[in-house]
Amino acid sequence: MKIIVDTHTHTISSGHAYSTVQELAREASNNGMKMIAITDHAPAMKGAPCLFHFGNLRIIPEQICGVRILKGVEANIISYSGELDMPDSYLKRLDFVIASLHDVCIEPATVEEHTKALISVLKNPYVDAVGHPGNPQFQVDIEKVVETAKEYGKFIEINNHSFSTRKGSEDNCREFARQCKEKGVKVVCGSDAHISFEVGIFPKVYKIFDEIDMPEELVLNTSVEKVDEYLREKKKRLGFKIAGCCMP
Repeated sequence: MKIIVDTHTHTISSGHAYSTVQELAREASNNGMKMIAITDHAPAMKGAPCLFHFGNLRIIPEQICGVRILKGVEANIISYSGELDMPDSYLKRLDFVIASLHDVCIEPATVEEHTKALISVLKNPYVDAVGHPGNPQFQVDIEKVVETAKEYGKFIEINNHSFSTRKGSEDNCREFARQCKEKGVKVVCGSDAHISFEVGIFPKVYKIFDEIDMPEELVLNTSVEKVDEYLREKKKRLGFKIAGCCMP
């Protein structure tokens, strides 16, 4: 299995990341990536850009250094009912939307509340994946989350960055991957790069996939064609053109 698409990266616009779009694309090319998604943090994160930033993503070229660029966001879950910090009028224009729990945006609570939040965002028609769900700070009922992802045709992210920054994530990530394999739920792989040198680097993800013998057909990131097919299906499901971000 070879991962050639990175669906979770951050530019300097995220506030605590350190590379430009061009730098990410150049390093992605060096690391064998054919496509990346730019998923800067949404406004509730400290130091993150305002909504106008996401409204203007359309000016980024479709391809840089031979790497396809998807325009996306890592939206913050700001309530346990699944409220996000970006309105639907913006989310619906983005190529790839990740929804994540971050302790600077919402106080960790109970397993039940964390699970409710992820289930709620997976039901959101504009959300494509839940980000770093293996974070033990926001422990969830893994089986319920995976079952919801299957029901709504969404992705579970296996986040390479979690293994170094979210201590204790490995067992949860392995269990997420195992249950996704068991239930036939598709996953996405994100480097969660906050500097260009991390783009397209997935050693921990590969390790877990090898341990559980993850079928390649369940991993979106091994083919640009699989991503394009998913985006076409999303476009059809939402009933309008996806590409080209909106301005208010």
